[in-house]
Amino acid sequence: MIPRILIDTAAIPGGGSLRLIRRGDEFSIMSGAIELMNSRLSGSEEALATLAAERLRHVSQPRILIGGLGMGFTLRAALAAFGPEAALTVVELVPAVIAWARGPMAELFAGSLDDARVTLREADVGTVIAAEKAAWDAILLDVDNGPEGLMRTENDALYAYRGLGLARDALRPGGVLAVWSSGVDGDFTQRLKDSGFAVQEVATRASVKRRGARHTIWLATPAAEASVRPQRRKAARPGAARRPRSGSSS
Repeated sequence: MIPRILIDTAAIPGGGSLRLIRRGDEFSIMSGAIELMNSRLSGSEEALATLAAERLRHVSQPRILIGGLGMGFTLRAALAAFGPEAALTVVELVPAVIAWARGPMAELFAGSLDDARVTLREADVGTVIAAEKAAWDAILLDVDNGPEGLMRTENDALYAYRGLGLARDALRPGGVLAVWSSGVDGDFTQRLKDSGFAVQEVATRASVKRRGARHTIWLATPAAEASVRPQRRKAARPGAARRPRSGSSS
């Protein structure tokens, strides 16, 4: 049996801690006994970028904000999908996650952090969103567990009405807000609509092999600029299980 090796531990701003575990070539990030992410499962994180890029095919020099560094899957997919003229800013709250990306998990990132198109910021993504209006062609959020966060209560503000209003204001004309979640959430869909977005929900598999758990990605466009008809989906059952995510605005 391949042993599980503790590589490092890190404090989460505001409370809690993370552990980086390695088992052979596989990495996982844990909070207590809960696995937050695993290097074998990248399909839905990659889809977060590729689905948004499809909406912005007509934009020649897109400016992209990614909330959450994680294991770099969304970043790498975005670099491939948005093209050579894109400018990508990645925001990560937990300093150790950035250190892990440049250290023990550097192979997963495959040099993506050194790409000239990438700016990496240690900050709360909510603060970055609020700082500028009409600044981004796409905002990609893979923060905590999605709209129903588990690890850091401050993350809830991103998905509340005020946070969604700030995100809408931060988008350029024709821009898209893409949000990752471990499951469906009818209340969040309604909040997006109430906040002036036209919404499409996409179910996607956790694994690139199209197996395993189904996750949800919302593609939200300011309603006056929407080019697709919103799709109705059934709301999550009360108490529906959700896969935990990193405990940060990251």
